[in-house]
Amino acid sequence: MNRTAVYPGSFDPVTFGHLDIIQRGLNAFDTIIVGVAQNSAKNNLFTVEERVTMIREATGNDPRIIVDVIDGLLINYVVEKGARIILRGLRAVSDFEYEFQLAQVNHTVEKRVETLFMMTSVRYGYLSSSVVKEMAALGGTITEFVPANVLAKLQEKFPQP
Repeated sequence: MNRTAVYPGSFDPVTFGHLDIIQRGLNAFDTIIVGVAQNSAKNNLFTVEERVTMIREATGNDPRIIVDVIDGLLINYVVEKGARIILRGLRAVSDFEYEFQLAQVNHTVEKRVETLFMMTSVRYGYLSSSVVKEMAALGGTITEFVPANVLAKLQEKFPQP
């Protein structure tokens, strides 16, 4: 039996925190589908294509990791892919309330799909894509937060004198 989980997010950009969840998720699942969400409500820095490419490069094209685009409802996507688990990373209690609501709604819509919450490793507990983008825009050092390929893309978006 192939154990597949969908790890959804905007990944704008992917960080070491995201990669930590992906790699640790592979300890429990045969395949992780990293679903890059197209959320028109968010003002993304990178296009969905750029985000997909950055994740593929950062994961080294591991055959156990599939990077795909989610266009529409997450729960419909999960069912379409034949997965039964939504993998979500939690950094703090503040993440839990929102994630809990989504998990309840998704389970109400599709009883066969469960949400598994994985705590982010302590070293990434404070890390978010928003913080990384803000630091990059202000010329801060972000080498400890993102892989080299993402760093290069951020430097293109926010050139420093």
